[in-house]
Amino acid sequence: MLKNKRVLWAGGAIVVILILFIVFRGTGGVANSEIVVPVEEGKFVVEINTSGELSAKNSTKIVGPSGLRNYRIYQVNIQDIIDEGTYVEKGQYIARLDPSELNTRMKDTELQIEEEQSEYLQTQMDTTLQLRDERDKLTNLEYTVEEKKLVLEQSQYEPPATIKQAQIALDKAIRSLKQAKESYQIKQKQLAARMQERSIDLRQRQREYEGMQNLLSQFTITAPEAGMLIYRKGWDGRPMKEGSQISAWDPVVATLPDLSSMNSITYINEVDIRKVSVGQQVDIGLDAFPDKKLKGEVTRVANVGEQRPNSDAKVFQVTVELDEVDGDLRPAMTTSNKIYTEVIEKTISIPLECLHSFQDSITYVFKQQAMNFEAQEVQVGATNAERAEILLGLNANDDVYLSNPNGELDDINEISLLVEMNGKRNPEPEKTEEKPKSPPMGDRKFPGKRPNS
Repeated sequence: MLKNKRVLWAGGAIVVILILFIVFRGTGGVANSEIVVPVEEGKFVVEINTSGELSAKNSTKIVGPSGLRNYRIYQVNIQDIIDEGTYVEKGQYIARLDPSELNTRMKDTELQIEEEQSEYLQTQMDTTLQLRDERDKLTNLEYTVEEKKLVLEQSQYEPPATIKQAQIALDKAIRSLKQAKESYQIKQKQLAARMQERSIDLRQRQREYEGMQNLLSQFTITAPEAGMLIYRKGWDGRPMKEGSQISAWDPVVATLPDLSSMNSITYINEVDIRKVSVGQQVDIGLDAFPDKKLKGEVTRVANVGEQRPNSDAKVFQVTVELDEVDGDLRPAMTTSNKIYTEVIEKTISIPLECLHSFQDSITYVFKQQAMNFEAQEVQVGATNAERAEILLGLNANDDVYLSNPNGELDDINEISLLVEMNGKRNPEPEKTEEKPKSPPMGDRKFPGKRPNS
């Protein structure tokens, strides 16, 4: 009987142990399958994914009138323009600009021309009258000189004083005639200069009007050569179409792209731009043709950042030239660009979620050790959108936790530090005094984890 009880007690204990083992083993297994991942070894690719837009490498600009500033016109509205994507022949109608402001200035100039013509005629009449008066004065003075000569001749038998007075009167008359002739010549030149000034003003207004007429003829824009019409984009990134304004300093209305060579224009944020350089390879996809895959190469990286519309972030423009093009490609198509900034042939890596930080100085992971774990400092190399290269701290056969299995650490002594990182941490954290009663990480007990036997 006693033996049977012992068997029953032993059997019951074994059952309880099995149940507890299954419970804890099952719980631990589920957790491990969900949050523990192996350290992977192999090729590590650092890439930047960004969207872009197709643009012709070379294009012909369709420009509007080039002399707008000469007539104090600085902005002109596009009154009408044909649809974007239309194939046009050389000389075909493209657009028409709003001539309202120019027409107003032409009317003002017409009035100014009429005023200048009136002033010119008035000056011409005044000149004629003034010169006629001057010529009459000269004639009268010539008669006066003749009279004085006769008086002098008739006074030959008069007393010397009378003869002297006649001679003085003749000399005064001759001098007055001489001065009048000199004044006439000066007056003639003065009036001629005034006439010339009025004539110049009149011709200037007439030439200005003729220039406006010529400028008005340029408000109807035609294609300089054959090609597909593409709207130009304004400062806000929107296409310039009917109702948009063109500037007198850059009067481009649209473009005719050369579709034999294409670029993808994309923008990289200031955090990632340091990774991008000329010559890097790019995989390009098209939203319009998901099955089409193209290759390209970075040909230009902007040195100065810019702020795109409706965005607070600073970005840098990057130009990617396509290795090949086909008839399906069109300017302004949206592209997906995968820029390969770095390719490491053989290294180890882990998901970014495995990385933790202590006081913004120490980067560490939770490394699995049998049924326990330890906090291990690691040195991180290159990173991409999903994974991080590990230079020191882990091996290819290690397993790490995706999440923190024991909450945040509050003591640096709980982390297994790398000697190679001494002096390289920024800032170097202050070590706390080690508590002798606190067991090491591997000997601690945590819910759902079995201690070492």
